[in-house]
Amino acid sequence: KKKNSNTLQRLIINYKQETAMNFNLATIKIKNLRLRTYIGINEDEIKNKQDVVVNVKIDYDAAKATDTDDMSDALNYKIITKAIIKLVEDNRFSLLEKLTADVLSIASEHSSVRYAQVEVDKPHALRFSDSVSLTLSCNKSE
Repeated sequence: KKKNSNTLQRLIINYKQETAMNFNLATIKIKNLRLRTYIGINEDEIKNKQDVVVNVKIDYDAAKATDTDDMSDALNYKIITKAIIKLVEDNRFSLLEKLTADVLSIASEHSSVRYAQVEVDKPHALRFSDSVSLTLSCNKSE
């Protein structure tokens, strides 16, 4: 069975080389990560944790990972998610801008990342609104 797997891998690699198949950047999306943190400037916001919803989009060069099928060649979204959870839950923020920027720093720190975008929603921040959100993004050159 291992021999068949190796043969298949060689066929795929040969096909990609013969057809000059180049992948665009890979996109990882972390959707609706629901966390609790201290966010805001009003007295009740300073005293009580509130819900926030984090969405992250990361574009990165996954060419090596698509060839090797090796986790060490890929961007590990589990590690990124754990770092975001720790940041959000262990800190206090006055502004959505600061929280969003700090999450964006984590999302974009790996050298293979070319573009990252973070949106943070603060549900029930306004009386007649489902939520208020802030989005920040960054481009990184190769």
